[in-house]
Amino acid sequence: MNVRHVIFCLSALVISSCASKKTVVKPKKKQTITVVEDEPKKLPSVKEKKHVEELKDKKENHNKYTLEYIQRFAPIAVRKMHVHKIPASITLAQGVLESGSGRSVLALKSNNHFGIKCHTNWTGESVTHDDDEKGECFRKYQYPETSYDDHAAFLTQRKRYAFLFSFKTEDYKKWARGLKDAGYATDVNYPEKIIKIIEDYELYEFDKIKKDDPKYAISNIKYEEIIKKETTYEVKKGDTLYSISKRFAISLDELKKRNNLKDDIISLGQKLIIQ
Repeated sequence: MNVRHVIFCLSALVISSCASKKTVVKPKKKQTITVVEDEPKKLPSVKEKKHVEELKDKKENHNKYTLEYIQRFAPIAVRKMHVHKIPASITLAQGVLESGSGRSVLALKSNNHFGIKCHTNWTGESVTHDDDEKGECFRKYQYPETSYDDHAAFLTQRKRYAFLFSFKTEDYKKWARGLKDAGYATDVNYPEKIIKIIEDYELYEFDKIKKDDPKYAISNIKYEEIIKKETTYEVKKGDTLYSISKRFAISLDELKKRNNLKDDIISLGQKLIIQ
């Protein structure tokens, strides 16, 4: 056996030994935490039934599912306007468009009415759905009302949407165009579609409802009393600081400040100050 042959055999043994020790590293599957959602509370009337009946009386070609959608979700849209300064007409029109009046495949399987994708900070349940790309990750909720909470948090807690809040809540046209400019949707006709829904269904009427309007305020008293009683919150399984901030309409930074938290870590049973 010559020297060259010996060297070749030794090299083969070394390569074989290295290959046998090589381990296959499997990517870690992202842990899913079930986000606890409170059952939606009954909100004060915003004359949504009367609004829908008046639209029906005009005998125009209104979609019956859209009318049902408006009647169900107008109160929460007005509530989000009073708390977050997002026009009720914009929230409703986006819900109608993005969810197909609550009847789209995504809305029916996930209660996601605003097409909000998972993004990196989402730890709750999700579904895959074909959108701009095939099999994209979208957030899943127990209640559609929670998607309204998430929509408000999405707009108020991201810097790219901050300029929208310089617009008046009655200026739905600026809001519609601003959402497109901020990158909310890729459809170039998104503003026109939102504006058309608002005008066809006269959703701008809901923007006129003031929190201190006597007709609204009287029915709002009981709801406000319930909210005021909730001054502290006990952390439950599946809660995150982010989900708690959304639930009580508090910014993440403000919630951390009230509770002297330096990071987002919370523990089961921990009492948090929310008021």
